[in-house]
Amino acid sequence: MITKNWLELDNAAQIFPAIRRANWVNTFRVSVNLTDPVDPVCLQQAVNDLKDRFPSLYVKLGSGLFWYFLEQTAAPPTVQQDYAYPLTHMSAREQAKCCFRVFYYRNRIAVEFFHALTDGSGAMVYLKTLTAQYLRRKYGIFIPNEKGVLNPVDLPRAGELEDAFLDAAGDFPASRKEEDAFRLRGTREPSGFNHLLTGVLPTDLLVRAAKKFNVTVTAFLSGVLIESILAIQKQSVPDGREKPVKITIPVNLRNLFPSETLRNFALVVNLGVDPRLGDYSLQEICTEVKNQMQVEITPKKMASRIASNVRPQQAAALRAAPRFIKTFAMRMVYSSVGESKGCLNLSNLGQIKTPAEMEPYIDRFDFIIGVQYTYPNNCSVASYKNTTCINFIRNIRETDLEQRFFSRLVELGIPVKVESNDS
Repeated sequence: MITKNWLELDNAAQIFPAIRRANWVNTFRVSVNLTDPVDPVCLQQAVNDLKDRFPSLYVKLGSGLFWYFLEQTAAPPTVQQDYAYPLTHMSAREQAKCCFRVFYYRNRIAVEFFHALTDGSGAMVYLKTLTAQYLRRKYGIFIPNEKGVLNPVDLPRAGELEDAFLDAAGDFPASRKEEDAFRLRGTREPSGFNHLLTGVLPTDLLVRAAKKFNVTVTAFLSGVLIESILAIQKQSVPDGREKPVKITIPVNLRNLFPSETLRNFALVVNLGVDPRLGDYSLQEICTEVKNQMQVEITPKKMASRIASNVRPQQAAALRAAPRFIKTFAMRMVYSSVGESKGCLNLSNLGQIKTPAEMEPYIDRFDFIIGVQYTYPNNCSVASYKNTTCINFIRNIRETDLEQRFFSRLVELGIPVKVESNDS
């Protein structure tokens, strides 16, 4: 339980206020499509009900002489009708009032978070709990507190609020040295508009295709993405000047270390192939990604990566430095070892499960990560029952990546229904 009305940022969260710009901030969205239209009054009641249960989310961003911090809000956010494209810019003024938003549109409930609060896994716990409380309010039904649905009247457990990186950090920090990757480019939308292209496909056929290549779904989708980007690079870069093609994959560290935190507890790895070594078949790419996952995503390797982030935070000289110096240092580190090492993110929440009592009221879940400051494209995935939604977001006009990716899935025997916010 929080005994004060503010929280320190967790280790991963500290970078996000430092690297935000006047026209960009790191945000993401989780949403659920229901079988009936959303009642905004019941939704607001459900949002209000969860304020004390999720004290690390009902916060605003504050700033002091030495650090940014999260301060609890006086009131829950007001639910809004979805009025524009997903993940419109969340300004510093808005973050100073509340760092997440709740939207509704027809049958959809959507929640958008400033990444300093939580990651996709923590956000999904909130969305499932919010949806359960909304269904209780609207229909008066019983929903058990299981499968990620928390009891709204319980006090938050201490483990839910911990900075889990501190306990998971190893003794030996890993090197940050890594070769730069090929960069996707295009014609930026001057208005800042985010194009969203969603592929809706059968989960069972996606799993079957991945098994044919003897890899996980994440490795398979990464392989198809890499194959698509290799083709784009071949068309746009002269021979001999190619760069590695790597996908940035967030790893849910809760699967490797014991933690129930609802704050950030994920770390990225960059996995891919080097076209300078020769041509690759899709099978070779998938196998490469699988092998790299097995080598890199282990408790020891991830603990070492965590240590390279935690050690500077604990250094006495940095702790004593004013916030503007910390911000400058974090921006320099991010520009040198952040987005330059991958082509785009692929973030897969996997198979989302809910209590059986909720299933008749839910059609699907979606997960959308925003574009990065220099990545014009990003990709995120969520599955519910036999529906998988693959969301591509971009702030450029060109659609080459999505067209190649979804066309390849169809060639591999996976039917894809495409939705777009351009229509």
